[in-house]
Formats: sequence, structure tokens, C-alpha cells
Amino acid sequence: MKILLPIVALAAAVAGAPVAAQSQGATATAIVRTADLDLGSAAGRRALDRRIGNAVREACGAASDIDLRGRNAVEACRVDTRQAAQAQRSALRPTGDRFASGR
Repeated sequence: MKILLPIVALAAAVAGAPVAAQSQGATATAIVRTADLDLGSAAGRRALDRRIGNAVREACGAASDIDLRGRNAVEACRVDTRQAAQAQRSALRPTGDRFASGR
């Protein structure tokens, strides 16, 4: 069973967001693929968590170390996006050695 977790970075729309985060009002989306993971194992779940972390960082972008407002916007984006992704991950239910969406 193929499972995709869409990670949507909404906080990138904050005024003063970093240049790396598209134009104001835009959102970034990243897809986390899980078909190759055994989510019934601890190693598979750790791999999923790493993929979610990478997708969050990619979706929210980065800001220069000297751009305090931009760095704060990126951090807010990462926190909000990670929480949304974890909510999606928590909604997954085990079915055998895989997880499936409850929808």
C-alpha cells in the first residue's frame, strides 16, 4: 500500500518571510513517500520521521543568519508544519506491518 503524507508549509506566508520562501501568500508543499518503509518497525518509523523533518526544512526554506525576522518566520513555519505533519502521522493506523490512512 502506498501512503503519501502531504506536508504543507503555511507559515511561509508570514509578512517578512525569507526570500527562499516564495512570494507572500504562497505555500509550499512536499510529499513524503512511505511505500518503501516498513512502518511496523522502529527503524521504519525513524526513517519516516527523518523524511518528515527533511520535507519540513525543504518546504519552509531558510534565512540568512543576519535576517532575524526571516529566521523567526522560518522557525515558526517549521514548528507549525511539523505539528501538522505529526498530526497526519498520528492519524495513521497500523494494518499488518504497514500503516494506512483512516480516511
